[in-house]
Amino acid sequence: LERQLLMQNQMRERQTAMQIAWTREFLKYFGTFFGLATIGLTAGAIKKKNPGVLLPIVPLSFIFAYQYDMGYGTLLQRIKGEAENILDTQNTLLELPKGPLTYEALEKIRRSQSKFFIEK
Repeated sequence: LERQLLMQNQMRERQTAMQIAWTREFLKYFGTFFGLATIGLTAGAIKKKNPGVLLPIVPLSFIFAYQYDMGYGTLLQRIKGEAENILDTQNTLLELPKGPLTYEALEKIRRSQSKFFIEK
């Protein structure tokens, strides 16, 4: 059982590391796009003398900030802290509908879905 717990923890850590690495890689591409879009929109706003052209920068900056926080900031620590808070103080939110699964319930479902099972 201890080996299984260690293996599951290693798998979770590797998945989290992959998610962070993916976010950092995505940030490189999105950062380039964001920079070019900002330059282009600023040039367009100056050329047309219309500051409304700069409006798309606002949502793009929120996306950029979120990705940066996920890849290099403290977002994961804040998520972990909130998850621990939910586990400690709001654990009723985690209850499954109709309660936890039991062996008897699974067998009942299996029997009802089986085409070859004959009830005695």
